[in-house]
Amino acid sequence: MWEAALSAVENIFGCPCFADLIPRSLSFLFLGVVMGLSLGAIPGLGGLVGLAILLPFTLDLDTLNAFAVMIGLISVTSTSDTIPSVLFGVPGTAASQATILDGHPMAKRGEAGRAFGAAYMASMLGGLFGALILAVSIPVLRPIVLAFSAPEFFMMGMLGISMVAVLSGSAPLKGLVVGALGLMVGMVGMDYQVGEMRWTFGQLYLWEGVPLVPVALGIFAIPEMVDLVIRGTRIADVPKDALRGVTEGIRDAFRHWFLVLRSSAVGVWVGATPGLGGAVVDWFAYGHAVQTERGARDSFGTGDVRGVIAPESANNAKEGGSLIPTLAFGVPGSAAMAILLGVFLIQGISPGPDMLTRHLDITYTMVWSIAIANIFGTGLCLLLTNSLARLANVRVHLLAPLVIVVVFLAAFQAKRHYGDLLLLLSFGLLGWLMKRFGWPRPPLILGLVLSSVLENYFFIAASHYGVSWLGHPIVLVIGALIVASLAYGRKWGQPGVARDASVPKASVPLRFRLGVPAAFTFGILLLVLGGVVTARGWPDQARLFPLVIGLSAVFMCAAQLALDLFRGPVEGDARIMDLEAERGVPGHLVVRRAADTFGWIVGLLTSIWVMGFLLSVPLFMWLYLAFRARARWPLCLGYTAVALAVLLGVFHYTLHIPWPQGMWRVRRRWCCSGWGVSGPPSTAVGSR
Repeated sequence: MWEAALSAVENIFGCPCFADLIPRSLSFLFLGVVMGLSLGAIPGLGGLVGLAILLPFTLDLDTLNAFAVMIGLISVTSTSDTIPSVLFGVPGTAASQATILDGHPMAKRGEAGRAFGAAYMASMLGGLFGALILAVSIPVLRPIVLAFSAPEFFMMGMLGISMVAVLSGSAPLKGLVVGALGLMVGMVGMDYQVGEMRWTFGQLYLWEGVPLVPVALGIFAIPEMVDLVIRGTRIADVPKDALRGVTEGIRDAFRHWFLVLRSSAVGVWVGATPGLGGAVVDWFAYGHAVQTERGARDSFGTGDVRGVIAPESANNAKEGGSLIPTLAFGVPGSAAMAILLGVFLIQGISPGPDMLTRHLDITYTMVWSIAIANIFGTGLCLLLTNSLARLANVRVHLLAPLVIVVVFLAAFQAKRHYGDLLLLLSFGLLGWLMKRFGWPRPPLILGLVLSSVLENYFFIAASHYGVSWLGHPIVLVIGALIVASLAYGRKWGQPGVARDASVPKASVPLRFRLGVPAAFTFGILLLVLGGVVTARGWPDQARLFPLVIGLSAVFMCAAQLALDLFRGPVEGDARIMDLEAERGVPGHLVVRRAADTFGWIVGLLTSIWVMGFLLSVPLFMWLYLAFRARARWPLCLGYTAVALAVLLGVFHYTLHIPWPQGMWRVRRRWCCSGWGVSGPPSTAVGSR
């Protein structure tokens, strides 16, 4: 093993040199790191886009260089995705959603530099931990992973769902209802057991299910931008020397080294479990931190640096974990690993036992590549932190149009259909209302991601084992871990400051209160109830899981409605694990400014549908800056021109990312090309 590890070092540093200065494999590794950092900082893209772009080019590369550029890219995407999460509350990738909950409040307090420093150092330590676990665990974990089957994987998913109660703060009913709603959203589409269409309403777009990207951007990105516009100022006043905060953040990461270690272990576990992936790893780590860190329930979500350290440690460590089943069994641990398997095929290498024997040097080359990529990526990010933190000083009305445009373009990459944009707007409105009325949003994403995984494993376990799988030893162990995790979280996750016994607990007389929060709860109840009624007409196999989840959600939502109607909000109630809504603006101004902002967003969507993205973007930016931001016309023209040039250069000519084409152009091409009644061409513009 040591010989293979030393041979791997020679593979990276001892290959023929590029321009007689830099080893060729190392130069390709650095190229992948730069691409990964760039893609991670752009909301909605992430490593999958980069891997898909690079895959054809690996045909002309030798084995070491091909794996170097690919490993370099996927190793650091979860490092730079912190940038939009902290500054704007917009998830850079699915793995940075939990970072928003504490990173964005820190930016609002002027501590963006500290958040960046803690996140980057935690990411690097997590990546190194993942590489270390990958190096030592493949031979050890192989028999353990082979012992897992559908019942065990189902229980692993249930262990993740148990985090819903933790992420709900002091609103467990709301959190469980939202989690169940997320599970139901994840069931939309074709049921592959019997071919039943569930909640598709005759729309072909929904046959393959609801995509994650527009939902995540809608739930988190749109509400944060709307609240920033409602406040109407800059994000925060950042000190001139933001690097002082970076140094403090780096110290925070080392000060909470045990949290980094535990969260990294969570990341490796999630990465090594097929079917979970990066969309939930940050929530698992965040929930673990809430359960185990003292005072977490009282401070997480308000700008606690530990809430940044935990998810950032886990989302970088997961890449090392994802490579474990990929290399040892040929089973991709994530979507990115599935693309990496394509590189194996292109290079004529079969993942599996050969990677632990004949090709062990290649395996350890990947281990060293992950470690070097994380160190190099962290160094680059730290060099740019001072400039990035200063973006929080820019007036939000100057940032809003560009961020909204990028969010629209990122959401469109899910299925490259106008349904992506409609989902973005719909879940954006839902997310903003949930935030205003104190409903936690993280459980919805967690339920959406785990829905199909849990249902598939549940169906396989029930059909193959009946009820006997409940007695499997590993199932019992995981079940005990679920119980212990919840019990331990209730004991140690309580606020660190004891409540003053001399202050009597608030008592609220039971009195009927009909208000807007109760109306919102009633709307959710009707939504879930409608789903249950619809599911009754499906075949047994297709309706079992939806009815179990839906009926549970109905009862819990009815109980929450009773609380809203007869108890109402209680002053001093503990908070939920989510970003706080903007409370410093009078209610009538909140409604007016929110309606105005959503009106601009709807106008942009309508304009894109009619004229296409290329014409709508400069028009939207110029009008917003001129009439909403009240900027001078030279600034409006210059800002619009530069933004359009960047979008064209990065998305259109470099990444070849397609964007929406206006219906007038589609109809024109349809008529001119003689499509007749067979249907119009695609509504996406590619690289041409």
